[in-house]
Amino acid sequence: MSICSDVSISEPNGKWVQAQVDNGEFATGDEVVDDLIRQARERDIIRAHLIAAEQSGFTDQTPEEILAEAKEEMRRNGEL
Repeated sequence: MSICSDVSISEPNGKWVQAQVDNGEFATGDEVVDDLIRQARERDIIRAHLIAAEQSGFTDQTPEEILAEAKEEMRRNGEL
């Protein structure tokens, strides 16, 4: 899906993106950017879950259990 054809990045960031492609971790710069956006979305969702958990009161879940539960919910919702 191409929605932002006019996006540009700074030279240092462009070099970093190209290095990720050059070292074989990604096939294209688009894949690098897409992965970064996915990671940012994942952090936002996890942060929202943690805030909601704090606001709802005490839980006996460990941080690892909360994280696993949040990731599972994201998978079910097609967000991960």
